[in-house]
Amino acid sequence: MAARAFITGLAGLELAANERDFVRDARPWGLILFKRNISTPDQVAELVRSFRDAVGWEAPCLIDQEGGRVARLGPPHWPVYPPGARYGDLYDREPSMGLAAATLAGHLIAADLMALGIGVDCLPIADVPVAGGDPVIGDRAYGTEPGKVAAVAGAIAKGLMAGGVLPVLKHLPGHGRATADSHHKLPAVDTDRATLERTDFAAFKPLAGLPLGMTAHVVFSAIDAGAPATTSVTMVEQVIRSFIGFQGLLMSDDVSMNALSGTIAERSAAALAAGCDVVLHCNGKLDEMTAVADACPELAGHAARRADAALAARSAPEEFDVEAARNIFNRMIAGGTQQAGNA
Repeated sequence: MAARAFITGLAGLELAANERDFVRDARPWGLILFKRNISTPDQVAELVRSFRDAVGWEAPCLIDQEGGRVARLGPPHWPVYPPGARYGDLYDREPSMGLAAATLAGHLIAADLMALGIGVDCLPIADVPVAGGDPVIGDRAYGTEPGKVAAVAGAIAKGLMAGGVLPVLKHLPGHGRATADSHHKLPAVDTDRATLERTDFAAFKPLAGLPLGMTAHVVFSAIDAGAPATTSVTMVEQVIRSFIGFQGLLMSDDVSMNALSGTIAERSAAALAAGCDVVLHCNGKLDEMTAVADACPELAGHAARRADAALAARSAPEEFDVEAARNIFNRMIAGGTQQAGNA
């Protein structure tokens, strides 16, 4: 039987019996992990295996491993990575150095994830922050100029894919201008469309070929004042699919975030009706997970084809000396100028 059009979270460090039954019966397309799901490398690898055993196939496992303040993996078992702004700083000094560091970061993160069985990272970010915007993006962003942001984001995605991990482009079509954190309330952007196309949306256009993308829970009032991008047919069709040109698998941002209104089931149905291929639900609350599953059909049609194409884009990791590469990366981040070379 086909997977259903949603990605689920889990409550804790192990797959509980009721979660196992849910996963087996509901057949989510994927799993997303958070800090509450992470203790040791062996534990994470076992959780991923348990999920896949229950769902009955090598379903994708996702994580938000950006670096900086958004990192689900960290010490003592995993290395620390800088926030995205650091690659932007290096780019300002020397573009080739910034891009080399970003590529190396993606490849190193991929090595960390592959060791755990995690094959999808919710990275890169192509959001372009502006003065007065909410700090939820802040130093997660690579800069404030769309060409630079796109270049660094593309380098990180290249590194992830070289390491066998699929990138997720976020937050389509841009969260940088939002004046609120969509985890807590719905942001509205009142900027005119021409400016958005020249700045916020422009950063995503060079990245339109990436296999996976995630929407923004942000209202762009000049285009659709009635709904955030996640649940707006206009935003998905006119901006994400047409102007930006993104044709990969489009997932919603987390439907349990407070930016969205209505029941969890209504939010899920609205995201799919707007053109999202898959609904993302993250908090691990089983009653909500069940409501999401009930609202999400089996993957079919264009959504199924995009899901298959996304997974087919993943390739085996390239040969990579992780220890040597990490030494080079650390020197680059510390301010050195040594390039990645053949690490």
